[in-house]
Amino acid sequence: MDLLNTLVDKGLRRETPTREEALAVLATSDDDLLDVVAAAGKVRRHWFGRRVKLNYLVNLKSGLCPEDCSYCSQRLGSTAGILKYTWLKPDQASEAAAAGLAGGAKRVCLVASGRGPTDRDVDRVSDTIKAIKDQNEGVEVCACLGLLSDGQAERLRAAGADAYNHNLNTSEATYGEITTTHTYADRVDTVHKAHAAGLSACSGLIAGMGERDEDLVDVVFALRELDPDSVPVNFLIPFEGTPLAKEWNLTPQRCMRILAMVRFVCPDVEVRIAGGREVHLRSLQPLALHLANSIFLGDYLTSEGQAGKADLEMIADAGFEVEGADEVTLPEHRAAAGGGCGSHAAAGGCGTDAESAGCGSHAGGGVCGTPEASAPAEPRTDLVAVRRRGAGTDLAPNA
Repeated sequence: MDLLNTLVDKGLRRETPTREEALAVLATSDDDLLDVVAAAGKVRRHWFGRRVKLNYLVNLKSGLCPEDCSYCSQRLGSTAGILKYTWLKPDQASEAAAAGLAGGAKRVCLVASGRGPTDRDVDRVSDTIKAIKDQNEGVEVCACLGLLSDGQAERLRAAGADAYNHNLNTSEATYGEITTTHTYADRVDTVHKAHAAGLSACSGLIAGMGERDEDLVDVVFALRELDPDSVPVNFLIPFEGTPLAKEWNLTPQRCMRILAMVRFVCPDVEVRIAGGREVHLRSLQPLALHLANSIFLGDYLTSEGQAGKADLEMIADAGFEVEGADEVTLPEHRAAAGGGCGSHAAAGGCGTDAESAGCGSHAGGGVCGTPEASAPAEPRTDLVAVRRRGAGTDLAPNA
């Protein structure tokens, strides 16, 4: 197929696809799915081999958020029956992190609900980072605390944080339909602050909120421009008690096409399958490892995930291997440049691709036409389970 051959060639050269090409990936039919996976898998293996990086979430402060993000079970006005608790103490957070690290995770993601941290909150998280790093040599720590004020990213970096996560979530054009208490520009600003402080930027999206293909392409191209080192791809978990509880728009095949599109647009970054993979990918999870090189181990912030042991078995059965603590996740050119895009221009890097060969040039390729209408996604409310173990409880975590 001409389109897929073109995208593989561009991915191996770190060139940006055109918007038309990215849209064409999303428009492929289910009949072409394995061809799409095989093509994106070539790009994934070129930059990351068969390694799968494991990450582990620790929810430091759950629920009671003043923001109104429609997708979130912790939002203002949510009636979802999630765990609600205030800040974990550093030793509690370190104990929670230890379970994930023992299961093979190499990065711990420390998350707290809220608009953004106060300076006192940054002190709390700094103490937690120190506690985790004192007990676990070589562990990566990523903080996710919301919108950052001036100087806070630098303080987290000084405390030992390696990365900062703040997702764009959806396109700028539709952001106001999802959240009204802060703006898309606020989120972009926080990613810039993380970059400027020397933190590895982690920023991704949520699919399945009723967005159009154009919105998915817009947000992924915006992410490429921001140049994060890792891009988490979340699939909406429609929690009862949230405004998006009835949004069941994703099929496993649709999720696979989204992951493939992200891989083609961001060929040499860590693409992480994040929340919702069990709900929406279901039995296609092992196949998705041919597209993404990173997953979360065990449970998420407020929902249960696949058992940690099952995650490890899935990786092994699919012919992949868990990335070791002594292995560098990013390709050498990104790691050497500190993850920045500016040094890649000579190799085609993250700039705008000069070619403009859109979908029309692929006639006869078999993938650019209008796909057959897919059946509506069946709600799988049985797969949405509130987390009742691990951080904030007396029960052992899932790791």
